[in-house]
Amino acid sequence: MSARALPLLFLNLGGEMLYILDQRLRAQSIPGEKARKDEWTDVDRKRVMNDIITTMFNKKFMEELFKPQELYSKKALRTVYDRLAHASIMRLNQASMDKLYDLMTMAFKYQVLLCPRPKDILLITFNHLDAIKDFVYDAPGILNQVDETFRQLIEVYGCLSAGEFQLIRQTLLTFFQDMHIRVSIFLKDKVQNSNGRFVLPISGPVPWGTEVPGLIRIFNHNGDEIKRTEFTTGGNYVTPQREGSFELYGDRVLKLGTNMYSVSRPVETHMSGASKNLASHAKENMVPNPLAEEELNFLARLLGGLEVNEPGGSETGFRLNLFTTDEEEEHAALTRPEELSYKVINIEATQEQAHLSHILGELEVAEPRGGSAAKGEDLLELMDALGAPINP
Repeated sequence: MSARALPLLFLNLGGEMLYILDQRLRAQSIPGEKARKDEWTDVDRKRVMNDIITTMFNKKFMEELFKPQELYSKKALRTVYDRLAHASIMRLNQASMDKLYDLMTMAFKYQVLLCPRPKDILLITFNHLDAIKDFVYDAPGILNQVDETFRQLIEVYGCLSAGEFQLIRQTLLTFFQDMHIRVSIFLKDKVQNSNGRFVLPISGPVPWGTEVPGLIRIFNHNGDEIKRTEFTTGGNYVTPQREGSFELYGDRVLKLGTNMYSVSRPVETHMSGASKNLASHAKENMVPNPLAEEELNFLARLLGGLEVNEPGGSETGFRLNLFTTDEEEEHAALTRPEELSYKVINIEATQEQAHLSHILGELEVAEPRGGSAAKGEDLLELMDALGAPINP
């Protein structure tokens, strides 16, 4: 397992989360002069985006993230994203957060599967960061935070070998291997099958630095070419025009990792039959996990750097529901298999982990008080296009 995969996993999933939130908030924003007090405005949307991006690229948090370390469970990472999503006035219940996380993970899994060569995972990450910079183009302080992370990525990953990038890619694919959630965009584009598995293309550009298949060269013992044989391939391959830029600014060429929600398209997620079957067989082993203590330490370090600001004064959080109605959200929470739910990890402090209890206590996010979610109540249709998972 690569000890350098975590920053790429976190930044790319975070980028997908921001794409989804921005697209849906834009779709429902009301012009400020026409909006009622309980309606979202474009100012609210920008505040949500700025607050989340500020927290995501916090210097202390990035320092912890970039330290060489192995990946841990999906639930541990989900705990970090839960804190991140609640870094602003927005609040999501567990079922809505599960749906958001499903969309994030399946999008990045698709990108990792399709990247032409392992090193292109870095270009995918740069595409996400380029888009994030566009979100905060008018906030110089936040923009500097993102640029600093850009420089860290170039410094840490720019010198890695092809073999090290291949290990990173294998680590990421291992993390995603049991996730087969169907997403309507992928199904409509015929890049995902009805069982939730992706379809890999057999045509298109070949990886940079390689040749179009169809030619066999035969060499003698001196290394001289003595014969060529052509053969017919099963696809239509082309040579890429140029390599994508690995600099702070430049044309990435590769389109994987760009915002697929920039054109408004309804997005639904459904649990595939394969995932349902997996749920009935994939119950976690009741034997204590030998990595449990390491995982707690991992969360302590990451969450210790993730500074979440509570809404100040009398201001309260506004609830965001990714389902059509509250009843649909509650039903999704009750029917989602336990094995496929990413509940936030509750960590009991022992003498050795008192510092972790203190950290989590500071980051605890209060539920919006009764009557405080009026703005969110009007947003019940904000993500209705995302639909609800099929009941297992």
